Amino acid sequence: MAGLDLTGRTAVVTGASRGIGLATAQALAAAGANVVLTSRSQEAADAAAARIGGTAIGVGAHAVDEDAARRCVELTLERFGSLDILVNNAGTNPAFGPVIDQDHGRFAKTFDVNLWAPLLWTGLATRAWMGEHGGAVVNTASVGGMASEANIGLYNASKAALIHLTGQLALELSPKVRVNAVAPGVVRTRLAEALWKEHEQAVSASTALGRIGEPADIASAVAFLVSDAASWITGETMVIDSGQLLGDALPFRQGAGIGL
Repeated sequence: MAGLDLTGRTAVVTGASRGIGLATAQALAAAGANVVLTSRSQEAADAAAARIGGTAIGVGAHAVDEDAARRCVELTLERFGSLDILVNNAGTNPAFGPVIDQDHGRFAKTFDVNLWAPLLWTGLATRAWMGEHGGAVVNTASVGGMASEANIGLYNASKAALIHLTGQLALELSPKVRVNAVAPGVVRTRLAEALWKEHEQAVSASTALGRIGEPADIASAVAFLVSDAASWITGETMVIDSGQLLGDALPFRQGAGIGL
């Protein structure tokens, strides 16, 4: 599809050394974009960029470090001359257990990385380029931001706030900048290991499509949302979860054929 061609555009992907971030950077590069991958360490960022090759570069920039974020935006413009796409993918979940048992340190780290960082990077990208020339932003949220779950309530609260922020920014930055989000279900990443690693078969069986997600599943959706094929979409959160939010698929599957 011609609308998915990103040739001549430049993308910054935060938290791109592995998982969904790396897969997204790979998908954008495959569509023709110049890609800047960030990670907390320069070594990890360089290694990820090397896996992509071409014009891809890595930048060591912790997502909540304002000076590092600004330097990354400046470097992107110096190297490629534009910053057309921003994927706010960096995320963390240091808080496990009931919400009332979490201390301020865990609360602050969760919301700093999952909510403040996307706002920080979007503001920098908008002021440096997108506000005048246009662009597309995608935030990595979660289906957890749309439901309540045991033990990851603080993480889910941060993602619910990010979903709201996505709509707010879509209005504030319109019509030049489109802002959307993706809400993955359980995906095979290190961050989500506690949700699938010890019971993948059971988790997969409970979903409508019968498997957990792969980083590439999310990356494909991001590539669509930043492309011209999605030029009339803004303020939306795309759920990509194998039907997880629909509920447990097993009772329906076990009753297949009844009444037909």
